[in-house]
Amino acid sequence: MDENMNREQMIAWETQYESGVYTKQPIMLVRGEGARVWDADGTEYIDCVGGHGASNLGHAHPAVVAAVTAQAQRMFLSPNGFYNDQRAELLKELVRIAPQGIERAFLCNSGTEAVEAALKFARLATKRVKLVSTMRAFHGRTMGALSMTWNKDYRQPFEPLIPDVAFVPYGKLDRLAKVVDDQTAGVILEVVQGEGGVNPGDGDYLQAVQAMCRERGALFIVDEVQTGFGRTGKLFASEHYDLHPDLMCVAKSIAGGLPMGATLIGARVGEIPKKTHGNTFGGNPLTCAAALATIHTLESEHLPERAAKLGTRLITGFASINSSIIREVRGLGLMVGIELKTQSGQYLAALAEQGVLALPAGGTVMRFLPPLVISEADIETVIEKVTSVLTVMD
Repeated sequence: MDENMNREQMIAWETQYESGVYTKQPIMLVRGEGARVWDADGTEYIDCVGGHGASNLGHAHPAVVAAVTAQAQRMFLSPNGFYNDQRAELLKELVRIAPQGIERAFLCNSGTEAVEAALKFARLATKRVKLVSTMRAFHGRTMGALSMTWNKDYRQPFEPLIPDVAFVPYGKLDRLAKVVDDQTAGVILEVVQGEGGVNPGDGDYLQAVQAMCRERGALFIVDEVQTGFGRTGKLFASEHYDLHPDLMCVAKSIAGGLPMGATLIGARVGEIPKKTHGNTFGGNPLTCAAALATIHTLESEHLPERAAKLGTRLITGFASINSSIIREVRGLGLMVGIELKTQSGQYLAALAEQGVLALPAGGTVMRFLPPLVISEADIETVIEKVTSVLTVMD
């Protein structure tokens, strides 16, 4: 069987046997290195999807490969009923690099699991039930996290969800003040809304939300699942605005592309009773080793600073495109969105044909999440290709 027939067979099997919940581009990716990926036909692409923000170190980073290889020869899984060296070191490192006030962490496998844990911990700590989220927020698809996710298309098929959840406009402090009261367990928000269109928050607003939570006894929950680990030009986006969350949800790039998440826990949460939560695979030694290698690489290669520099170039390059279909360019670090006056799908497809892969964010936004190791030359190529697509198809 030749390679093309094999490719067609693989696509047919995936189409036939997978659940059907994903919309797929007609590309079969089989290999990656740094910020480049290759499909089954050998076509090379610049990857600005970046695993939906989970590949900050790019593909097959040598430090992560070495750490995983070494740990795989020792132990994959050590249940949380026992101590483990890799887990212990990672917990220490997460607390070291987290915003001031974080004291502990709960390890899991994904962003939505990190959010689920945060919601439970907020209710336990405050003995309150109400939760507040924001319009255009995306926090995950499991039942609790979905209850905090605004898009009705995600929510409605599964209602009723968690009761006592209020949604307020992102950035509108007066609207938030009307719903946060003495029965509110927590307020959850993103520093930069990702799925909601790459919308960076205003620093004064974010600081005021934090202060309101302190004043009214609610916990301040920050979702850094996509913005964490260097993406926005700081190790965590909270650092841009001196935020100190009571609970912070991280995942995606925490382990260099392997599945891992964590809920970082601040002092105001207090003691969490035993057996109130748990996770079989959370904190397994294999992903802990990958996460330790990721953290050390982010710091030693100064990748957050690199994201700040290259992100500025990407934003200014996009902003200089002379196209009547561009409504706005916005972003923070290497988390960049181009909002169009029309649906983005056809432009993303055309961009893929030009050798650059990018994401939608909502219906009209082209979202770019390249690995932080992307070269300056590739950034220039991305700007050139996007310019071509948005001006030729204008």
